[in-house]
Amino acid sequence: MGQLDDKTALVTGASSGIGLAIARRFAAEGATVYLTGRRKAALDAAVAQVGARGIAIQGDASDLGDLDRLFAEIANRSGRLDIVVANAGVGDYGPLGAITEEEYDRTTSINLKGTVFTVQKALPLLTAGSSVMLLSSSSALRATPGLGIYAATKAAIRSLARTWAAELADRGIRVNTLTPGPVETPGLDELLAAFPHGDRPTAAEPAPPTPLGRAGHPDEVAATALYLAGDQSTFTTGAELFVDGGATQL
Repeated sequence: MGQLDDKTALVTGASSGIGLAIARRFAAEGATVYLTGRRKAALDAAVAQVGARGIAIQGDASDLGDLDRLFAEIANRSGRLDIVVANAGVGDYGPLGAITEEEYDRTTSINLKGTVFTVQKALPLLTAGSSVMLLSSSSALRATPGLGIYAATKAAIRSLARTWAAELADRGIRVNTLTPGPVETPGLDELLAAFPHGDRPTAAEPAPPTPLGRAGHPDEVAATALYLAGDQSTFTTGAELFVDGGATQL
């Protein structure tokens, strides 16, 4: 028996990295898992890794029409959701003097608008006892020059989780924040590549470095997501769990 037998889960931004690792772990524990992503080829490859319990629905978390289509399909196929992981996100390098309107709109639309309306539109499908996870970042607590807009969106997500935990408590819906530090993912590689060479942190030696001396692995974040998704965390809401090698705590 798995820890998530008979559960139905949604993981946004699940084409790669942390989202894919979470989807794989949830499916391995018995859940039916809906995966979303903007790139069809990457999403199809992700579902092939997840296996028969994975269902791909292509879409952009910042597009309300795509979200309406996503939740209509979940309603038709499954009729409910027990777990929502709002993971879709992007990060662009841009120090204050170089931020463009296009970069600002892209980051805030996907990270913040996408999170808000993903959870809002999931509400009619969420059952009593459901678990909602919002993905933040250790960048929201420790400054990395050039990541101001990204960090601001992740700080807002931390605040939203606490507010929504209070708003949804009477429905028995738990809302928590999952906050990774530097984790070895394609998204991190793309972000690092955007830094000027002299300012570029590396996955092997993140900036700021983790006390454990390394970057994390997506499966390590997925293990914490499993705890928040399952019955072992039924008295945990409004909390923030850090999977950052101690970077924000030590």
